[in-house]
Formats: sequence, C-alpha cells, structure tokens
Amino acid sequence: MLPLEGITVIAVEQAVAAPFCTSRLADAGATVIKVERPEGDFARAYDAAAKGQSSYFVWLNRGKQSVVIDLATPDGRASLEALIASADVLVQNLKPGSMDKLGFTRERLRAQYPKLIIATITGYGDTGPYAERKAYDLLIQAESGLASLTGGPEAPARVGMSVVDVSTGAAAHAAILEALIGRSRTGQGADIRISMFDVMADWLTVPLLNAENGNTPKRIGLSHTSIAPYGVFLSKDGRPVLISIQNEREWRTLCTEVMQIPELLKDPRLANGIERVRNRDATDTIVAKVFGSLSRDELVKRLDDADIAFAEVNTMDELAKHPHLRRIEVGTPNGVVSYPAPGAQVVGDNRRYGAVPAVGEHTASVPATAQKGKIAS
Repeated sequence: MLPLEGITVIAVEQAVAAPFCTSRLADAGATVIKVERPEGDFARAYDAAAKGQSSYFVWLNRGKQSVVIDLATPDGRASLEALIASADVLVQNLKPGSMDKLGFTRERLRAQYPKLIIATITGYGDTGPYAERKAYDLLIQAESGLASLTGGPEAPARVGMSVVDVSTGAAAHAAILEALIGRSRTGQGADIRISMFDVMADWLTVPLLNAENGNTPKRIGLSHTSIAPYGVFLSKDGRPVLISIQNEREWRTLCTEVMQIPELLKDPRLANGIERVRNRDATDTIVAKVFGSLSRDELVKRLDDADIAFAEVNTMDELAKHPHLRRIEVGTPNGVVSYPAPGAQVVGDNRRYGAVPAVGEHTASVPATAQKGKIAS
C-alpha cells in the first residue's frame, strides 16, 4: 500500500509548479483529479519532444486523471464544487483572483469543508503591489535577482531549467504533506499560500546576506564566489573538469598528490582559503597550467586516487548515457516514454508510476458525487 492511498487531490492547475507538486502526490498513491479547460492545460503544447507530446506535460502529469470542466459555465462550477466536496486536498495555480471570481474563495471553502487542505500557488502572494501580476519561471528568476547571479561576467543568465517552478512545486508538496500529518492529529485542514517569489527569495538567503554585508556576489560562471580553487579547468585534450577544494587538507592533497608541487604550500598568496580567493587569478593560473599538461584520463585518475571532489562538465547527451542515471518508464497516449526517476528511493518499495492522461480521458468516470454538475465531454 502506498502512503497516500485513499487521499483525493483536486488539481486546478496548469504549467509546471502545481503539476510538479501533484505528480509527486500521485506517485505516492493519491488519486489526483486534474481539472483541465476544454482545450487542455497549455503545457500540453510547450514542445513535442516526448513522442510528439510536451516533455513538460509527460514529466509532470503521470498517474493523474484528467477531467475537462468548463468553469465559465454554472454546470462546470457545480461539477468542481462536487469534486471539492469529496476531496482531501485542493491545489490550484490559476491567475491570482481567478478562483475567487468563480466563487471558490479559500475562506468559503475552509468554512464549508473544514477538513480540506487548500494549497494556492501565486507569483507574489496575496498582498503587495505585484499581487495581481502573472508570474512565470523566468520572470521570477529575473525579479528575485537569481538571474543576476547566474552566468558569466558579461550578462545575467537563466538557470537552464525551470528552477523556480520546480522549487515552488517542491515547497507545496512538503507543505501539503505537513498539513496531512497535522490533520491526522487535529481533524482540521489548512489554507496554504505559496509564492514563487518567496520560495526563490528563501533559496537566495546566502547571496542576499552577503550583499547586505557589502559583499555583493559577482557572476563568475562555474566558479565559487567564496572558495578557490573551485571551478573548471581544461585537461590537455580539452576536457573540462570542475574541482572543489573545501578545506586546507584538500588543498595540501591537491598540491602534493595531484599537481605534485609541494612547494606551493609555502606560497603566502595561497596560504589559506581567504588568500586563495583574494588571489584567485594566481590560484587558478597555477591549477590550470598543471591540469592542462595532463590528459583527461591522467587527470581523472589522479583526482580519484587523491579523493579530491571533482566532476566532468557534461552535456545532455552525456547525461543520457551516464552510468548513474536511473530511469522510469511511463505510459502516455503516444506510447511509453523513458525519463529520469524521482530522486527519493524507499528501500523495498518497488514503485510503479501511473500513465499520463489524454485531455479529458477520465471525464466520464469521475466520482458519482461530481455528477451533480454537467462535465464537458
């Protein structure tokens, strides 16, 4: 039996953040009923990379039931009301105020269904000058300052995946699980409000505190603002290798066993982590010269033998062939798609993952309590 079997989740969702959250609830056994507009979640059309289907949608909607409800109609709103009445959790990330205009205010739902857990995802929260703004991943990357820290010195850059959406979905998932535990003790649901901006600001605590202390972080690509050497260096055959030296013991090992220049330990410019950061150009030049004299295989062997933390700078093609990549296979309307497995593994739990639904695939089979309203077919 899966941990969330018997839990019903109504997902009035679109795009990425809320679907990430509810897909994880579905993985754990919850019945997730995804309410889609007649044309479907617009994330279905983001790309055609998964057997002609959206990679985003295939990734984030496995194991859900799709019902099409036209919320612009009275019958559609009655159908959603019936679904909510029988649910444990309601997750929604529509444009701010949309659910209120449809009559589904959180205050009413909490009063009418006291055991219901409501999770509302917005861009900027309920109050403040930006509360009514639409918000998408890249917009929050820019607005939060994340983009100012990402990339090289020449310009801000986008993190190469939907980090704001995913982090927000993960925060919602954790908050809902906490609320379910709390309800098991008190019998009461919860009204959870999650702002994409808040989530990213939380994640940016360290650079923010440094900036407020007069040390504004600079964009330095694949290097570290407060540790050196911690960055990418090329082997003789041009292979990029990223190393991380976290303490003086590791610096001594790098000098003596990898670079084989023990006299560097007497260089005052490199005497400790603070000095190496202050003299980053000299530090990196020395490391780059030695690494550039070794082939990739020679360099990797020395680093491995010395137990120095390192990584190769891989592409997506190389990730696809990586020896540590775990995959799952998920059914979709266009056939089985293989993609990376969720990060958490539970020993002894050989979990299977539900299929990705077609638009409205389960409209005719929703619980009888929802048949009070007319659901679009």
